[in-house]
Amino acid sequence: MDYKDIMELMLDTDDVTVGGGSASALSGALACGLIGMVCKLSTKKDYGIAPERQLEIAKELEEIRNELLSGIVEDANAYGVIIDAYKLPKGTDEEKEARKQAIANAGIVGATAPMKNAKLCRRVYEIGLELDGKTNPNCHSDLVIGYELAKDGANGCVMNIEANLPLVKDEAKIKEFNNAIRDLKVD
Repeated sequence: MDYKDIMELMLDTDDVTVGGGSASALSGALACGLIGMVCKLSTKKDYGIAPERQLEIAKELEEIRNELLSGIVEDANAYGVIIDAYKLPKGTDEEKEARKQAIANAGIVGATAPMKNAKLCRRVYEIGLELDGKTNPNCHSDLVIGYELAKDGANGCVMNIEANLPLVKDEAKIKEFNNAIRDLKVD
């Protein structure tokens, strides 16, 4: 499955296999496209950032976009890991313990995917803010829409970390995820 398949599932209100984490990563990828376009439309003259630097930023955004497109799939797959863990048998004490451990491990997978995506979305948001007032003014609305999409992407990913955190039992991982929540949330 690739990101296009995941997008189809996101648009299907009857499908429950893809949720906000993938949609948040998609929001960040869309932001990359918009902000990168603004950079490329800001190369005819220096608006406060040299045209060569605008192209470098656009290239970085293309790389982040590709990572986020992969992150859409990773997030959807992480949800599958959680669902599979909950489907494990729980008839015997051994099965119950194995299921409990599998759910805790799945929680780590489920929180790790949106954490990676939140970091990427947060970077896109920061790039957008750095560019504000330093790009072609005719593209200002595209820039603002881009960094607002990145902000929503980062915050949506943070919410997905929070949603999976109760499953995690490893104290070091809990601390790592709580630090990420604090550092990656955009106000």
